[in-house]
Amino acid sequence: FTAHPAAQPQVRNWIKAHLPDVAWESAASNADGARLVQEGRYDAAFAGEFAAERYGLEVLEADIHDAENAQTRFVLVGRPARPAAPTGADKTSVVLWQRDDHPGGLRDLLGEFATRGVNLMLLQSRPTGAGIGNYCFCIDAEGHISDRRVADALMGLKRSCLQVRYLGSYPRAEVTPADVDALRPGTSDEAFVAAADWVARCQDGRF
Repeated sequence: FTAHPAAQPQVRNWIKAHLPDVAWESAASNADGARLVQEGRYDAAFAGEFAAERYGLEVLEADIHDAENAQTRFVLVGRPARPAAPTGADKTSVVLWQRDDHPGGLRDLLGEFATRGVNLMLLQSRPTGAGIGNYCFCIDAEGHISDRRVADALMGLKRSCLQVRYLGSYPRAEVTPADVDALRPGTSDEAFVAAADWVARCQDGRF
């Protein structure tokens, strides 16, 4: 049988109980696995019912996942454009490349977010292919690039990283009222404006 590599661990217990001796090979996606079954290249695939319907397959077993709350995230990739207007409950995605591998390097990068009260919702390391110890970091941060605290964190990363790839700012899929206003003291846009005004007054001798 076949499935996306991320799907196989989600049905590990069912496989162990019902298909302990069956070989598994990866597919580009679960839906693509269903297509490969339709073409006769595999006997079965782990896929959603929509894929079975699309490719005219019979659903042999349903609800075989190990975790009831498992979710799949899809990302729409497009050409560079202005980000969507902020909603107050947004997410910003970036990929960071370190200048070099050194003790505390990741801590320094994360500190750009922490000192500004920006919560991180995802942190993944991926090898760059340039050799052992060379990684890039995929990060989802709470907030929008138009938020002063997020923009300031990105500017700090731009100064310290070899490369920063901004992927976009967009509304979060799931939001609770507490998420919108859960800012640490001193991290609101108003606090950043007030701090900038204070620095300007100091520079003008008006402190």
